[in-house]
Amino acid sequence: MTTFADRLRIVPEFKSSEHERIKELMFGRLERRLARWEPEQIELEVSVKDRDTSKQRMALECWISGENKIVATSTESDLMKGVVEVRDDLWRQIDKMITKRESARKR
Repeated sequence: MTTFADRLRIVPEFKSSEHERIKELMFGRLERRLARWEPEQIELEVSVKDRDTSKQRMALECWISGENKIVATSTESDLMKGVVEVRDDLWRQIDKMITKRESARKR
């Protein structure tokens, strides 16, 4: 059975030893927000540019079937704090998308 964690691509800029910690931080809370969709309807990719520099930037991209791509970003210098920041940003953006869609239905 596919899970949301299985739908996460982690780009090579992250060390393989970091993958499990990233998934631990990413899911749980995020899974509850994504639960309205099947895992197969979701694609996620986490990436980091300019790692370990003052210009480090992390992105979490999310593709949900039938929706526009959502991109959450962080400039946090601590890598794992950045993972939490993009997770929370994605949560907020999905929540906003759901709220907007539900209020449009009520009209």
